[in-house]
Amino acid sequence: QVQLVESRGDSVQAGGSLRLSCASSLYPFSAYYMGWFRQAPGKGREGIAVIGRVGATDYALSVKGRFTISRDNANNILYLQMNSLKAEDTGMYYCAADRVDWRLLPRYNYWGQGTQVTVSS
Repeated sequence: QVQLVESRGDSVQAGGSLRLSCASSLYPFSAYYMGWFRQAPGKGREGIAVIGRVGATDYALSVKGRFTISRDNANNILYLQMNSLKAEDTGMYYCAADRVDWRLLPRYNYWGQGTQVTVSS
């Protein structure tokens, strides 16, 4: 049973922008804390942006000021707008959901399948 589905990632040049989306079948969507995580090759899964049920956000220092997380509770979609992309942003990006507020910890109960983002310098 598919719960979270990320949009297809892409390959972009450094300095470029990309928006990821994550469609959720969890109900009610508004009851879930949502997050974006990424995993670079050979590294652990890192929390980069999270959003609370009513829109409070938090970001990893590595992306603060460049990435924006948002949610559309009416259409059950989570977004991640990524600007000023850097080579070190390369990795597999995952959306995650839970009724518990795990903030940037990778302890969410529900995960998408992941989507690859590659940034070339």
